[in-house]
Amino acid sequence: MTRGLPSHRARGFTLVELLVALALMALMAALSWRGLDAMVQTQQRLGGRADALLTMQTGLAQWSADLDAMVQQPGLSSLDWDGRGMRILRRSPADAPEGEGLQVVAWSRAVRPQGSYWMRWQSEPLRRRADLQAAWAQAAQWAQNPGDAERQREVALLPLQAWQIYFYRGGAWTNPLSSADQDSSAAPRAPASAASAAPAPSGVLAPTPLARTDALPDGVRLVLTLPADAPIAGVITRDWSRPALAGATP
Repeated sequence: MTRGLPSHRARGFTLVELLVALALMALMAALSWRGLDAMVQTQQRLGGRADALLTMQTGLAQWSADLDAMVQQPGLSSLDWDGRGMRILRRSPADAPEGEGLQVVAWSRAVRPQGSYWMRWQSEPLRRRADLQAAWAQAAQWAQNPGDAERQREVALLPLQAWQIYFYRGGAWTNPLSSADQDSSAAPRAPASAASAAPAPSGVLAPTPLARTDALPDGVRLVLTLPADAPIAGVITRDWSRPALAGATP
């Protein structure tokens, strides 16, 4: 009597082994997902920081450009800071869609439904004195309590917690609203140029280069305090000096 050959049956996974394998796969999937999520969040933060940095650089460049383009006109203010907003009378860019002329621009910290922002306002290019005076008053209104008409020409740049302006006069930085700076700005002016001493025209106004007078500061310091929860936080300081003083002998 011969004995049969032993039978070989395929051995499958037990229920415990399947549960362990599924648990390991779930753990690996969870770890992979957390890693991918961290990478996505890091990329978003870096992207937001890069966008905020580019916006800040653009805003500071525009700030300097407004001051570089500042002009003087008889009977009109060129630069003013009232503690809330800063107004500048400047020549419009040569490629402005509305054409060439003079513009009133204003900078301020404004609270909007989305938060508190460093903001810029500008008028359209103007050529008549009455229009410039009206735009100057409208810029002050915008910085204090803007209405719908004033807010149509504003642009929000950066989240801003606080800001301050300093003027450079007599070899020192001073608060423009302090008594010392007021006394300095009230000092007798240097002789005006022939262009600034000419009678005020009744029609089109032409930009007059900045003269070296005591009325305007030799430099302007901008100090921005950015919110702690913003993509870029901390204190930003930017100094500007009057181009008319470049190469001038004291």
